[in-house]
Amino acid sequence: MLQIKNIHHIAIICSNYEVSKKFYTEVLGFRVLGEYYRAERRSYKLDLALGDRYMIELFSFPDPPPRVSRPEASGLRHLAFEVDNIEEAVKALSNKNVTTEPIRIDEYTGKRFTFFADPDNLPLELYEL
Repeated sequence: MLQIKNIHHIAIICSNYEVSKKFYTEVLGFRVLGEYYRAERRSYKLDLALGDRYMIELFSFPDPPPRVSRPEASGLRHLAFEVDNIEEAVKALSNKNVTTEPIRIDEYTGKRFTFFADPDNLPLELYEL
């Protein structure tokens, strides 16, 4: 039987590497583990961590095609991040000029959450524990 232990990382292809690098590091607070330029592919690969945990591979490629992400297109629906205090997290994003949707309550868990988008309009979620 397949015994998956955890999610290792999430790979994201961005349309503007410098804009997305700044968003994920300066706005969301991810730490750079490694940054690599692959000349043969004209592509950057940025390894990002949250705390001590490797989480995201951010890639750039020349002229990536746009991906339909809303409303409710097939494929990855969104990427969710845990937070302790949703109001503080929303305020921190607002201070960085990131707009969030109104805070909602999950009808099944009673937990609060909200959505926002990265520079390529990838839907991201804050979910309060």
